[in-house]
Amino acid sequence: MFKKYSLPILGVATAMLAAGIEPAMAEEAKTTEVQYIFNTINFLMCGFLVMFMAAGFTMLESGLVRAKNTATICLKNIALYAVAGILYYLIGYNLMYSGVDGGFMGTFSIWAPDDAAVAKGDFGGNYATASDWFFQMVFVATAASVVSGALAERIKLWSFLAFIVFLTGIVYPIQGSWQWGGGWLSEMGFADFAGSTLVHSVGGWAALTGAIILGARRGKYGADGRVNPLPGANLPMATLGTFILWLGWFGFNGGSQLAMGSAADLIAIAQIFINTNIAAAGGVVAAMVATQLVYKKVDLSMTLNGAIAGLVSITAGPDTPSMGEAMLIGAVGGTLVVFAVPLLDKFKIDDVVGAISAHLVAGIWGTMAVPLTNADASFATQAIGVLSIGAFVVTASTIFWLILKYTVGIRVSAEDEDLGLDMAELGMEAYPEFGRGSQSM
Repeated sequence: MFKKYSLPILGVATAMLAAGIEPAMAEEAKTTEVQYIFNTINFLMCGFLVMFMAAGFTMLESGLVRAKNTATICLKNIALYAVAGILYYLIGYNLMYSGVDGGFMGTFSIWAPDDAAVAKGDFGGNYATASDWFFQMVFVATAASVVSGALAERIKLWSFLAFIVFLTGIVYPIQGSWQWGGGWLSEMGFADFAGSTLVHSVGGWAALTGAIILGARRGKYGADGRVNPLPGANLPMATLGTFILWLGWFGFNGGSQLAMGSAADLIAIAQIFINTNIAAAGGVVAAMVATQLVYKKVDLSMTLNGAIAGLVSITAGPDTPSMGEAMLIGAVGGTLVVFAVPLLDKFKIDDVVGAISAHLVAGIWGTMAVPLTNADASFATQAIGVLSIGAFVVTASTIFWLILKYTVGIRVSAEDEDLGLDMAELGMEAYPEFGRGSQSM
């Protein structure tokens, strides 16, 4: 690695000296290339961590669905990651970043890397363009993963994937261009550092509309309004998934500093890491206390979602709070989950894994909390961002869900739902050693 990059650095410096340029200027060019290298590494390494969150979502959702639906949820998660990557290459990236210029969207074109200037010794681009594409792409997959868990156990595989094509290729990039692409929300001063709204609430809004149109699982709600628990099959797996997500979130938030080429950047990244960590811790403890007070017992699944809600809450502004403030922001998110889950049940909105509460509700809270620690943000502008993105995603998602519903259909038959989607759609079982008797789980 060091040999690979040492030759260009020396080459630039030697060329500048030969041209009569002062040594200090040659050193400045050398530093610029070093910054370029470290910024690129930052995108790639943090991108690896965010990609690993796909495994976390898979494990979390696999643990919270019933055994008869486990293989299907695994397939959906690996498929949506693949679809997100392909669509972001074909449409998404340039729709989000190319030629937005304060407007509402970029251009419909296929992305291609452009590092021609680097070959001439110009490192003004700050990082390799492919590293930026990779880092941005894994965020798209995260938004799509939110939808997967909420609609589990009763949605058709290919209808779900058709919606993911629409979400990752059109919906996510357009609203993302409004802020991160330099669009109209960015011009207004909206603040969403790593995506409490642009990533997590987007997935939450899409999941909410889907859950309402799709309907609840059979047997979830009684005629008298009673909620019948349908517990997941593997809580240790769900816990592992939560730890993986917690780990991946350091890349999610830390990488959103978008630079690692100076001491100031590293100080900022370190602060973001510790704020991310303690916000999750605050979410865990708050959810534990809240469930003890409300239900007289600590609920593990609520606690897991408390951790995720704490992480989502801090994502809009992990760079400005103190550790104490970050802990409180996460704690509020963890508490909100405990009350949001039964509220959805009251309206018979069936969210299998609690994704709407953890990602949408906590995402809204985290975005609105930014002005509490960031003097450059305002509550009015934050509210405009939350409402405008929510309205766009809800409208677009509702239209597409309804198109799917009245054409190819979105819900499996009652017989297939009772049998389990593993056998009905895949013809296999996640745990075959337990035999067909496991289908009643």
